[in-house]
Amino acid sequence: MSLIPRGLRKNKSNGGRPEVNGGNGRKRINLALQGGGAHGAFTWGVLDELLNDSRIEIEGMSGTSAGAVNAVMVADGLARGGPEEARKRLADFWRAASRDGDLSKLNRAISDRLFSLVPIVTAPFQPFIDAWSRTLSPYDTNPLNINPLRDLIVRFVDFDAVKKSGMPLFIAATNVHTGRLRVFPCDKIDADAVLASAALPHVFRAVEIDGEPYWDGGYTANPPIYPFFRTTQTEDVLVVQINPVVRTQTPHSAQEIMNRINEITFNSSLVAEYRAIEFVRRLIDDGALKRGTGPGEYRRINVHRIDLGFIGRKLTASSRLNTDFDFFEMLHRAGRRAGRRFLDQHFDDIGVRSTIDLREEMRAEREEQMPAGVDRLTK
Repeated sequence: MSLIPRGLRKNKSNGGRPEVNGGNGRKRINLALQGGGAHGAFTWGVLDELLNDSRIEIEGMSGTSAGAVNAVMVADGLARGGPEEARKRLADFWRAASRDGDLSKLNRAISDRLFSLVPIVTAPFQPFIDAWSRTLSPYDTNPLNINPLRDLIVRFVDFDAVKKSGMPLFIAATNVHTGRLRVFPCDKIDADAVLASAALPHVFRAVEIDGEPYWDGGYTANPPIYPFFRTTQTEDVLVVQINPVVRTQTPHSAQEIMNRINEITFNSSLVAEYRAIEFVRRLIDDGALKRGTGPGEYRRINVHRIDLGFIGRKLTASSRLNTDFDFFEMLHRAGRRAGRRFLDQHFDDIGVRSTIDLREEMRAEREEQMPAGVDRLTK
């Protein structure tokens, strides 16, 4: 499993494309990991499957919120012991983070109050909790600014080892003052950066870094893809997407409406990156842009996606707060199955083509936005 970034080498025999295969015939891939609270246990399962497949070489990773937590756990494990250690690190973290885990009594009390660690859908006090969270801020409810996630991250991650590994690793957070995205590269990542990436405004105080306050990165990049363009050899990005883009039913209740608004908001930046990637791909294919890694050259990114699929239709925004370990294990098993399906169906496509039809997705988007007949002028 590659830990040290290599120089971007051109291969003149394949049109300037970077080499995609790692040592021993492995295929390199970058991972972009979405946030989504407890649903991040699905990503744990996907990562577990990828790390268990010796044909896959993880070259770079990016993450937001729960995706950032998963990313640093993998980076730490790879730096200190390789794929098996990364798998163990993930399993130990999710066990410790669960309701059955070993947080201190004080941290568990704070965590229970902040997250209401019960199956929210059936909680009899849910209306009270909703009203309470809208009335009081974390500055009111957590005057000591205790964040149980900090203890877990510090316990499991040696950030010095991660930085020394040199892996292209990127974590997203949102600047509260400017509303702009900040992407922390590997050499700037510490516990505060991870906490900032996961700092939901209604739950945690803003995390101050270099004199600036930061909230959850999902508002501006969920997850960021563009940092890979100039830092890794492979042009393949696998997005582990745990926020559903499409819902087939119209929300009616106030809670359903708010949940859907949050899903749309937390996917908007990713959809924008898909749009930009497809635009550049079209220009490269039309000969308007030169493909490569040098000045004035552009990467033709292959995008792959693993999502929650069928199980995602059964989950709700409230289940993101369910930290029972049985729930985590169920999502982990689903993630492993999804990872195995992807590898069985698309391993040969890595380094060759996208397995998401971005052109079709963008065409559908244009057809929704344009009057009849206008879209044919832009194809």
